[in-house]
Amino acid sequence: MTSPLRIVIAASECAPFAKTGGLADVSAALGRALWRRGHDVRLFLPYYQKVDASGLETQAAGDAFHLDFPNRRVSLEILKAPLPNSENAAGEPLMVEFVNAPDLFDREDFYTDDEDEPVRWTAFCRAILETCQRTHWSPDILHANDWHTGLLPLLLREGYNWDDLFHGTRSLFSIHNLGYQGVFPAESLDAMGLGKIRGSFHQERLKEGVLNLLETGIIHSHWLSTVSRTYAQEIQTEEHGMGLEDLLKSRSDHLVGIVNGVDYGEWSPDVDPHIPAAFGPDDLLGKRICRDELLEEMGLAPNPTGPVIGIVSRMTSQKGFELLPDILPVFLQSEDVRLVVLGSGDKASERYFQWLRDALPNKVGVYFGYKNELSHRIEAGSDIFMMPSRYEPCGLNQMYSLRYGTVPLVRATGGLADTVERWNPETRTGTGFRFYEFSSQALHDTMKHALEVWKDKEAWAAMQKAGMERDFSWDAQVRAYEDLYSAVLAEF
Repeated sequence: MTSPLRIVIAASECAPFAKTGGLADVSAALGRALWRRGHDVRLFLPYYQKVDASGLETQAAGDAFHLDFPNRRVSLEILKAPLPNSENAAGEPLMVEFVNAPDLFDREDFYTDDEDEPVRWTAFCRAILETCQRTHWSPDILHANDWHTGLLPLLLREGYNWDDLFHGTRSLFSIHNLGYQGVFPAESLDAMGLGKIRGSFHQERLKEGVLNLLETGIIHSHWLSTVSRTYAQEIQTEEHGMGLEDLLKSRSDHLVGIVNGVDYGEWSPDVDPHIPAAFGPDDLLGKRICRDELLEEMGLAPNPTGPVIGIVSRMTSQKGFELLPDILPVFLQSEDVRLVVLGSGDKASERYFQWLRDALPNKVGVYFGYKNELSHRIEAGSDIFMMPSRYEPCGLNQMYSLRYGTVPLVRATGGLADTVERWNPETRTGTGFRFYEFSSQALHDTMKHALEVWKDKEAWAAMQKAGMERDFSWDAQVRAYEDLYSAVLAEF
């Protein structure tokens, strides 16, 4: 293990307090894992209206203070509350530090289209650095995540570089999804109070009238990371670079990919309280029980001769849902299979699944929205988990599926390519099925192959066992972050 480090983790989401996607799980799990490894971690999160409404018990950390902007003064304080299940060897929990600025974060949604949105995130970034100053705490690593904290590396270099407290601090900027960049009008710089350092932003972009906060983080961070090795390569291409591929290529020697970990305390069939029967790689009887009860819960015909196919996903173009209408009816009508879907999003996709359920009510079950307990039961009760993503920075559900003996069928992109090993019928090794071309035909052919392998019970059992024995825990992945932090500090 590396020597204990002082680490700031700054994120716009952290489970269970505020979550819309995987960033919330990662910030909480990484902070928890680093804390348990003996590092001094300070995890910062905005104090949103929904956090306040949850009845969370917090304590004030120091005196209230204010931040001045050209046209307003923002009053704030830092509140603390323990992160659940985060106790270290001494029995001490990791305390989440909430930036409580009611004028900015006491709103119905985490993210808004309000005119002062860039000011909100500037204040969040400044509050983190000023809290370090007020507590005389000098971080070794400032770990920023996604565009909401994209200003932190720049502020560290130019806004607060006068303070010796930060003389040894180095920044790491993690990109969780390049598709969200924090783009605002260039004139926002004045309201943000950053007009004096206008020259530090991307000048060509400003001439176009655009301020891009993700781009700003990429430019000024000492090192960059993203959430899988393959995605780190993909975002340097025109197909996946979202307009930033040239900038990312220019920083490729300081860009690494680290696959997210999984919290097996929550996602493992031997301890999962949300499923009807426990099971493991050496005894899959409980999985059969989970399968039967899932079909009953969703109102589907029991005992199919084919597999139960599960989908848990946001219904967006990123997730590849446009590939499904051409292939799902073919297999549902020709094979004795079942389909269980949990998700919401694009209205066209929702209407399609509603139509499919109405057309085949004994074979298709759908729940629109998100229900955590049901997501666990789908992972445990399905035989195949489908993720035909157009792109997938990391993905978590394929790793959950492996743990639950549910064979992933994925497009080989991003973290899906890094975590699912293609089944090889000759060597009889692998953990799932992969296709490369983003097309309905490629998905059709892979699904057909999966149904053929399904009939070989020994092969299927071998895939299940291999997947369940893979280790994607944070206990393993946190060491990669420790090595990266050490590399960042050693370079300077």
